[in-house]
Amino acid sequence: MYEPRIVCFFCKWCTYAGADLAGTSRKQYPPNGVVVRVNCSGRIDPQHVLWAFREGADGVLIGGCHPGDCHYQDGNYKTMRRVTFLKRMLSDMGIEPERLRLEWISAAEGEKLVHVMSDFVDEVKSLGALELGLTGEKGNGGAAKAPAKKKPAVKAKAAGKKTTAKKTGKKAKPAARKAR
Repeated sequence: MYEPRIVCFFCKWCTYAGADLAGTSRKQYPPNGVVVRVNCSGRIDPQHVLWAFREGADGVLIGGCHPGDCHYQDGNYKTMRRVTFLKRMLSDMGIEPERLRLEWISAAEGEKLVHVMSDFVDEVKSLGALELGLTGEKGNGGAAKAPAKKKPAVKAKAAGKKTTAKKTGKKAKPAARKAR
């Protein structure tokens, strides 16, 4: 059965503390989210969100302090503007804007975090897995691997030229001993 992968960027002062409260209160919520703690939701760059999607996230949840309660004065207002911008950008890229969600959750709202996580996981499940259509190998989020560089064939001795290989003079390390 499909289980969505969700990257959660949580403000250290409010939403992360709310997640901690939910955990210490033994509240149950889906384990689909990987939490990234940031000092302020205003520190989340749009590139962080795009990177999460490129690396295989099916949804991104941003949690911050309520407007007016930011420990850094206006960080959550910056976040609000960035999320509006990002949703338009995602739509232009062919990604459903519903895959990005912004929530204001204070440190005392552990129960709200449980509901938000459950609702978001259900919403992303209904959207299905995110297919970006990037070329590349499976398992690295669709990102293309850089082609391996070929080493030029050196025929230094035949051409009478010096080789470019350096001798380090180091001995090979002995094999590791087995524990008895």
